[in-house]
Parts: sequence; C-alpha cells; structure tokens
Amino acid sequence: MLKIQNLTKKFGNKIALNNVSLEIKPGEVFCLIGPNGAGKSTLVKIVAGLLQPSSGQVGVGEFDSAKNPEKTKALLGYIPDEPTVWSAITGEEFLHIVGALYGISQKLRSERIPRLLSLFGLTGIEQDYFEDYSRGNKQKFSILAALLHEPKFLLIDEPIVGLDPTSAEIAKAQFTQFAKNGGGVLMVTHTLSVAQAIADRVGFLENGQLKTVGTIAELRVKAGLPENASLEEIYKKLV
Repeated sequence: MLKIQNLTKKFGNKIALNNVSLEIKPGEVFCLIGPNGAGKSTLVKIVAGLLQPSSGQVGVGEFDSAKNPEKTKALLGYIPDEPTVWSAITGEEFLHIVGALYGISQKLRSERIPRLLSLFGLTGIEQDYFEDYSRGNKQKFSILAALLHEPKFLLIDEPIVGLDPTSAEIAKAQFTQFAKNGGGVLMVTHTLSVAQAIADRVGFLENGQLKTVGTIAELRVKAGLPENASLEEIYKKLV
C-alpha cells in the first residue's frame, strides 16, 4: 500500500530524513513516533506530495509518487497537524470543495457529506463559517474531508490534538475501521496511548533515522521489558 525506499530529505546542510525505508500493507495501522524534530512530519508531507525528497522513492499502491503525482494523491486522504482552512467558507462548503477537487460528483457529495457529518455530531453547524469553529471542530472537518473521496490510504499527522475525549474515541474507531476495510494508515502522534491502542506496528524515528520497527509485543522484547509494559515505557527505554 505504501512503500518508502531510501528516503532522504535535506534542508540546506540539515538532514531531516536519512535513508528511511518503510513498507505499510493494506489493513495495517502504522504509527510513527519520536521526539520533536525527528523528521516525522517531513516524512508525511513528502508522501502527501507537499515536499519533494532529496533522494529515494515513495510508492502508493501501484504508483510512484514522482512519476504519477496526481494518481498517487488521488489514493490518499491527508489529515494535517494544523487544520488551516480559509475562514470565510462554511464547513459544508469546505467539504464540497474538497470533494470536487477529487472529482466526486455533486450528487455523490450530497449523499456522503450528511453521513460524514453525523459521525462527529456536526449536523446543524455545517452552515457556520470556519472562523467560528473551535479548534476541535476544525479538526473534525479535516478528518471528514480526508475520508470524503474514500481513499485507499490515510496520512494522519497528530489527529487527536484538540479533540474532546468522545470525539477522540470516534476518530480512533474510524481509523481502525478504515484499516479493517482494507485501507492503510500512517499516523504520526505524540499521544502514545493512542498509538498503543490502534497500531498494528510502531516505528521509532530519531534524528531522521528509523531506529526500530515492530509490534508492541516485539518492541517490548527489544526493550527487555515485561509483557504488560506500556508503549510509553518502551519509548523511554529505546529512544
């Protein structure tokens, strides 16, 4: 579903990503964790097509992102770490614009949007302007926008920040169900309890390098910790 090979990204003399290779299969939720400045968001933005790599390859599905950028992006749903949207449009207009950009017909958008709004209980505020939404509601609309065109792969950068506990549980359930339906998920998060709850595998990124990858059980063994050790305890041991 996602194949990253020898990915390197430099900003001047600074190496943000250093020869990173990673593969995520259909049906898998992969969580990428690590300290601030490790290169996590840079990796996500490269996969999303917002940044170009200095070297290496990114493949989504059957497509190489450098050779087929539009076809690659059509397969992706991207949830950024900051839900920045033009403030002078409504939530409903935002969803229609995103759907239109992905080639979703007006009829199909009109069928899908009400169903998506109901996921987070947003029905009734979709006519309000973005500038009047809370940080959490902006985040919810960003999540719905990523799901609207029914992508094959989700790129998620800190999705839970700003969400109330109930909405956070709904979001986690949606991401888990997305993977169960055959999609792939790459999630960057500092909320280790979220990663532990939904990740099939976890990768530790540090100083632009992928230090270790494995299931929670495998990472416990690598860290020499008991089988009830939390991901936070594993992280403290390995990073």
